[in-house]
Amino acid sequence: MSKLFKLGVIGSPIDHSLSPFIHSRFARQENINIDYRAYKVEDEELQDFIKEFFSSKEARGLNVTLPHKQSVTKFIKDISREAKFIDAVNTISKDNNILHGSSSDGDGLINDLKSKDISIENKKILIIGAGSAVRSILFKLIKAKPDSITIINRTSDKVKKLQSKYLSMMSISVGLDADKYDLVINGSSAGLTGSFIPPDENLFHSQTIFYDLNYSLVSTPFCSWAETISNQTFDGMGMLVSQAAISFAEWFGVTPDIKKITDELIELRN
Repeated sequence: MSKLFKLGVIGSPIDHSLSPFIHSRFARQENINIDYRAYKVEDEELQDFIKEFFSSKEARGLNVTLPHKQSVTKFIKDISREAKFIDAVNTISKDNNILHGSSSDGDGLINDLKSKDISIENKKILIIGAGSAVRSILFKLIKAKPDSITIINRTSDKVKKLQSKYLSMMSISVGLDADKYDLVINGSSAGLTGSFIPPDENLFHSQTIFYDLNYSLVSTPFCSWAETISNQTFDGMGMLVSQAAISFAEWFGVTPDIKKITDELIELRN
């Protein structure tokens, strides 16, 4: 039997995660033997879990989801330049007993948008939310050269921090613009629970695209709302698969075919 590689995803809650399904399909494609599991890990357990998990000779890597993307950086020796800048890690790999941290969220989003023929360049973007999900993708969004980015959030403190952090790259607005937005990205968990307050529909035009960073096997509340005003509405399923492929490539040096997995997930949804 081929060598077994131990992998997983950590977060809380974690029961909803599709990462074990996705990575098992990737491994099957590439004929790699993995044991990928979802682990519910609370804040106070994080350091001990990381230490114990990677003490195993079979351990190759972990994916990190909410609420640990920021706090996990304290326990990783080598962090990529981008992950260090955004202060968030979603992929950990072990090489020669040294832990390396990186973030594939931004590239995962950009790759998924490209696959849907959605261009960022010169577009007016509205982002809902200012938490870790937004922090993870903002760097790559700015690099894609939009015309403008506006961030709205229930509280202003987090938005002000993002404004300050990215000031040298782009001036981020906090006030809603009278002009119509081309792309609306929901990065708030409120868009998943249904407790979010929808923006005024006058802010959008007939071709506005709506993208929810959250994902579900059923339509998210944000997407259900957006579908009432647009026929271009997407959730984060494609981003999830794209960023997972980047993680997989980091662990094994091969990039899996994401279309097959995405098609399987669409079938599950239907």
